Amino acid sequence: MDKDYTIVEMQKQKSIALIAHDNRKKDLIQWVQNNREILNKHFLCGTGTTAKLIAAETELPVTAFNSGPLGGDQQIGCRIVEGKIDFMIFFWDPLASQPHDPDVKALLRIAALYDIPVATNQSTADFLITSPIMNTTYDRKIIDYAKRISRRTNAFARNEEME
Repeated sequence: MDKDYTIVEMQKQKSIALIAHDNRKKDLIQWVQNNREILNKHFLCGTGTTAKLIAAETELPVTAFNSGPLGGDQQIGCRIVEGKIDFMIFFWDPLASQPHDPDVKALLRIAALYDIPVATNQSTADFLITSPIMNTTYDRKIIDYAKRISRRTNAFARNEEME
C-alpha cells in the first residue's frame, strides 16, 4: 500500500505563533512572561495587536502579522502550509462571538491538516512547552488526505461494480 503521508522534521528551535482574542490577551501576555526563558529559545510570531503587546511587555522579538480580523489568522495559516510555523498557542475566548470566526475555524483546520501542536488554553500550553520534545527535533506526520479520499472512492467504486 502506498504511504499516504509525508514526514516533516520540526527543528529543535520552533517557530511559535502566539494568538489571543481580545478578552484573553492579558492572559497570554502573562503566560509568555512566565515562560520567557523557554520561549526566548524559539522564533515567535503572532497576529497584530497580540504580537505587538507581547513584544512590548516581554521584550521578546515577535514578528507581527495583521490583526486576526484583517487577515492575520490567514497569514499564520499560510505560514503553517509553507512549513514556516511549527506550533501555535491560541488563547481564544469560547464565550465571545468573533467577527472572524470562519477565519479562526480555517486556521484550526489548517493546523490539524499539517499536524501542528495547538494549545487553546493555559493548561495545554504549559504541557506542550514543558514536554521533552520541545527541546528536540520531531517528525510530524502530514497525512495526504487527497490520496486517502481517492483510495476510499476507488474502493467504493470497486464494491459497487461487484454488486
